[in-house]
Amino acid sequence: MTAIALLPRTSVPAPGADAEARAAAIADDPDLASGFTTWEQAPDGRRVGRSHLRLAGLWCAGCAGTVERALGAEAGVLEANASYAAQRASVVWDPALTRLSLLLAAVKRAGYEAVPDAAAPARALRKAEERTALWRLFVAVFGMMQVMMYQAPLYLAAPGTLSPDLRTLLLWAAWLLSIPVVVFSAAPMFRDAWEGLRRRRIGMDLPVSIGIALTFIVSSGATFAPGGVFGAEPYFDSLTMFVSFLLGGRYLALKMRNRVAASLEGALARLPAVVRRLADDGTTSLIAIHRLQRGDRVRVLAGEAFPADGVLLEGETEADEALLTGESRPVAKRRGDEAIAGSINLRGAVVQRADRVGADTRYEGIVALMRTAMTDRPPLLRAADRVAGPFLWGVLVLAAAAAVAWSFIDPSRAVWVAVSVLIVTCPCALSLAAPSALLAAAGALVRRGVLVQRFEALEALASLDTICFDKTGTLTEPGPEAIAVALQPAALRAGMDDAAVRALAGVLGAASTHPLSAALAAQAPAAAAPVTLVRVEERPGLGVEAFASDGRRYRLGSLGWIAGDGARAACLASPDDGSPETWLAGPDGTLARFRFAEVLRHDARASVDLLRASGLAIELLSGDAPARVAAVARELGVARTRGAASPADKLAAVAALQAAGHRVAMVGDGLNDAPVMARADVSFAIGQGPALTRSHADFVLLSGTLADVAAARMIARRAMRVVRQNLAWAVAYNAVCVPVALLGWFPPWAAGLGMATSSLVVVLNALRIDREPGARSLLGAPTP
Repeated sequence: MTAIALLPRTSVPAPGADAEARAAAIADDPDLASGFTTWEQAPDGRRVGRSHLRLAGLWCAGCAGTVERALGAEAGVLEANASYAAQRASVVWDPALTRLSLLLAAVKRAGYEAVPDAAAPARALRKAEERTALWRLFVAVFGMMQVMMYQAPLYLAAPGTLSPDLRTLLLWAAWLLSIPVVVFSAAPMFRDAWEGLRRRRIGMDLPVSIGIALTFIVSSGATFAPGGVFGAEPYFDSLTMFVSFLLGGRYLALKMRNRVAASLEGALARLPAVVRRLADDGTTSLIAIHRLQRGDRVRVLAGEAFPADGVLLEGETEADEALLTGESRPVAKRRGDEAIAGSINLRGAVVQRADRVGADTRYEGIVALMRTAMTDRPPLLRAADRVAGPFLWGVLVLAAAAAVAWSFIDPSRAVWVAVSVLIVTCPCALSLAAPSALLAAAGALVRRGVLVQRFEALEALASLDTICFDKTGTLTEPGPEAIAVALQPAALRAGMDDAAVRALAGVLGAASTHPLSAALAAQAPAAAAPVTLVRVEERPGLGVEAFASDGRRYRLGSLGWIAGDGARAACLASPDDGSPETWLAGPDGTLARFRFAEVLRHDARASVDLLRASGLAIELLSGDAPARVAAVARELGVARTRGAASPADKLAAVAALQAAGHRVAMVGDGLNDAPVMARADVSFAIGQGPALTRSHADFVLLSGTLADVAAARMIARRAMRVVRQNLAWAVAYNAVCVPVALLGWFPPWAAGLGMATSSLVVVLNALRIDREPGARSLLGAPTP
């Protein structure tokens, strides 16, 4: 019989508890915090946490700045970054000086909502935000309809047919119905404007709030004291229409932003909350996923996500790895195959051994990279933020000047014109122009297995003219096979046979990420190595070095490195036919030469042809022998190559291209590619490569498909085109509408409609990035 034991979480309030208290409890729970907090060492040696938060209530880039300043003002906060487009923040804090729950409270005091970026609270916050926005929109639209009904007789009645008492009654009714629109529906605008003023800065909601407040005050004065200083014309209909149009545009933008971000968030919440761990006696216990340890056996039912990286011990199934690798079709999994954490078990129940858990899984690595990218603020967005501040001051000055001018031309229309200018010039479309396009491009790519780590790289990718490829593991398949072993005199003198040198090479190869070393480790015989090694270390660009317990040194790598210059003449080997090779050496000389069969990736030729046809110059940089590099280049039709290139040589080659005025991209997968990838204008890392290489890359090809490089460039160029279109639209809109408003031809309700429409046009235009023909066929992804 199977026993079920569920471990309690006494520190977390029940689901029905207050959401704010629950979020605070989750934030301070050391076990649950691992889902959204990583621990790092500060430059001064302190242990600090980097936590990721999900935000709500941000309506412009200025709101993100307010959140950053609110967090930065708290004791113990070392760094804070917020993204309006992604509605997220990351904060680095000292646990000795503060708690994460206090930082959530600081965001709350600033007028916004924040919860840890974990699946359940973030999802609840998103739903609550949409529900509140919908209620505010409903109240505004309902109030607008009623106000228009009450004010319609004022416009439609024939002169003299409407008695003064009835007119007053209708205006009082309109005033009363306008109050919830101003107090409830427009509350976020007033809140954001006040918070900005309190922190001595102006945001985009300030001119809007001034316009709403001014219109309501003037209309109230005209209602209760007609003919006084405020005149006799109320604008309750224009006021409620403006708020309704603005909230309608913001609600649609919120829905579209959540839709774009859904693909990014989907990968952040695929692990189960609890797992079924199997004990040695066959009993099953339900445990929280953070308690899962390496080596545990877990049962995964159909429809559930795999909780760890590890091989299947029992059963057969198919797995959905689309969000993690970009593979759109289910992948068959049999006993002995590895299943990836976060992929979905589509068929029967299976038993998995947890080989990598928590932060060590490929899934958590992707999540960490994604969270970093989503709080990134590229120069393009920072430039837009810098422009928005002076622009808002100009808006306030222009509105004041318009009011003064019209007070001489037609005093009864002075307020009307000033409000129209305030509303029509609000730079909402300008603030959305870049982030909406960049976020849409990132969403389009991540759905197909291309992770964007730095948004600013999209701009560089669009202007690329040269792309450099590593060879081994990038253009060729990552798993070559050893086809021949040539024993050397030193091995024969030491009494080593073929199996012994393979076993020894397998031990050294297991410490390296190089495809040839990995192949030796995978194909090593089960027999123990003839030497016990106590220290094994990889030397990037050279090979692997190890020492036995008695101090003797062993090396696996190129012949020139393992045995010194001129050593080839002393080695016994067949003539070089250009095949990949690596050598094993011991304290008494070279022990063996391993030859490999190298095969191009199935899409390498088509991908290179596609990139060349798009106008890119192609180069091949590799540490392998020039003859082997040239052979691969001939197969691909690449004319410019460089073989036997060390990491420093690759770095110098890219630097020389950049000095000549080229924008250069680097595509690689090995540890030795990390320096050159950091130097290149744009870098792509194969998703199966080492973590250091991925951390230096701008884009990670989770699918390992080279065609994604061409597709990423196409989408980047489309995104930058959309950014330019959005900026042009925002500028053109203001260039046309501002003079019209100054001339008094633009009533406040029309100004509100125009501003909401301009923002909506920008967001809709950004969504075209993923809808134009060509993107899906290049990436080979299905239509969602």
